[in-house]
Amino acid sequence: MKTKKIGFIGGGNMAHSLISGLIASGHPAQQIWVADSDQEKLSSLASSMHVNTSATNDDLIAQVEVVVLAVKPQSIAAVIRASKASFNKANILLVSIAAGINQQSLSKWLGADKAIVRCMPNTPALVQTGASGLHANQNVTEEQHDLAENIMRSVGIAVWVENEFELDAVTAVSGSGPAYFFLLMEAMEKAALELGLSQHTAQLLIEQTALGAARIALESSESPGELRKRVTSPGGTTEEAIKTFEQGGFTALVKKALQAANDRSISLSKELGAE
Repeated sequence: MKTKKIGFIGGGNMAHSLISGLIASGHPAQQIWVADSDQEKLSSLASSMHVNTSATNDDLIAQVEVVVLAVKPQSIAAVIRASKASFNKANILLVSIAAGINQQSLSKWLGADKAIVRCMPNTPALVQTGASGLHANQNVTEEQHDLAENIMRSVGIAVWVENEFELDAVTAVSGSGPAYFFLLMEAMEKAALELGLSQHTAQLLIEQTALGAARIALESSESPGELRKRVTSPGGTTEEAIKTFEQGGFTALVKKALQAANDRSISLSKELGAE
């Protein structure tokens, strides 16, 4: 892994996070290349992380064994088409972290023989606690499979799905998931203010409680349902709150929300896909 040359087309926040994670996990900075149209971003990455920068995407592709596409989904087609000749000359792995761009579209733009791994990371990757879903096409070798996984594991956990359509569910669960928790935290904060707490106190209590609950869930072998029961004493305050959530249709609403996100992920693939 440490001898592999990895290139990032796009030097935005997610690329910055992945590069930081790779370097923190021991990958040499001199084995990493970045290309971006924003010269300030390139200068910043070069000075802060000591990575290589490329003036063009074609120059980058010629240098590396793995290309991470880290540009906006709307730009993917144009980026690939502009450098298709370079991609055709190179026997490389393409890792796409662009939401809504499926492998059928990527293969159409690149060529059916190209090794492609499609990833769905989420924003906690920016603080090295991400959750990413991955799917590889049939051209990906075992070594390339491990390479893609190691790249994404540098910023959190990485799980493989057997079928590409499962990435729509990954998008609904973990890709969009941080916003669901922020929404709950936002609602709790508003309620806490009405109960008389100061904003600072409410925010601190809610954030630490969210962190603690997540850590217990990660470190426990029990299901979330069992953990919930453990802190829900009969006749107590927690039971009253849980009853209120359930009476308001909480579980059904969550199911409906995730289905909506899943459906939107599917429609985005059609909107942004190959023409």
